[in-house]
Amino acid sequence: MWRLAVVLAVWAGHAAAGCRDMAFEGASYTICEVTAEQDVRLFHSGPEGALGSFAAVDQVIEPQGLRLDFAMNAGMYHRDLAPVGLYVEDGARATPLVTRAGPGNFGLVPNGVFCVGDRLRVIETLAFEASRPDCRYATQSGPMLVIGGKLHPKFLADSDSLNIRNGVGVTADGSRAVFAISNQAVNFYAFARLFRDGLDLPEALYFDGSISRLYDHDSGRHDAGFPMGPMVGVVVPR
Repeated sequence: MWRLAVVLAVWAGHAAAGCRDMAFEGASYTICEVTAEQDVRLFHSGPEGALGSFAAVDQVIEPQGLRLDFAMNAGMYHRDLAPVGLYVEDGARATPLVTRAGPGNFGLVPNGVFCVGDRLRVIETLAFEASRPDCRYATQSGPMLVIGGKLHPKFLADSDSLNIRNGVGVTADGSRAVFAISNQAVNFYAFARLFRDGLDLPEALYFDGSISRLYDHDSGRHDAGFPMGPMVGVVVPR
């Protein structure tokens, strides 16, 4: 199983993602915050197929008078860059929800869905299947990092599985989402504690590791690497 980097773009005519560095329990992270008032979108493909890079996203939105302000990969993808689990773009479902356990991080249940509707939500997969919330955009990934204020039950504090990792957490009222990427290798337990204890977020979802990358226009950060599937970010007027 390959990984999906889901590009999530947010347009707010007067606002951009607030990205900053944060130290927590001896590790360094970069976090980027968005609000439900912003116009959140998902991007997977352009006219010639999967976008693959932050630069390609910028080119696609340029004719709309927009530029990329912030972006990161967000989820799992197959070899052909197609989403592994649920993917919804502008109300249209491209791939179905996967409810079974399986190999790899995606199948380490409970996993979950990042849903953009009238608010920003992270929802455990089986709860999502039962409630079927109205999502204009959605991406499934896994594992869940924080579920109802509790860490994923399979995470170990002393795990030696270390990697650069990224994910998203949301506030209880869905008014705000925080995207985070570690600036050094950390295990799942440490990364989940960042969201729960460092950022005080009751629900959080893992997006990926090893290929985790960030683009931040204001700081000039532009992590490079192999082509990604769809990606996550914020767009603002040029």
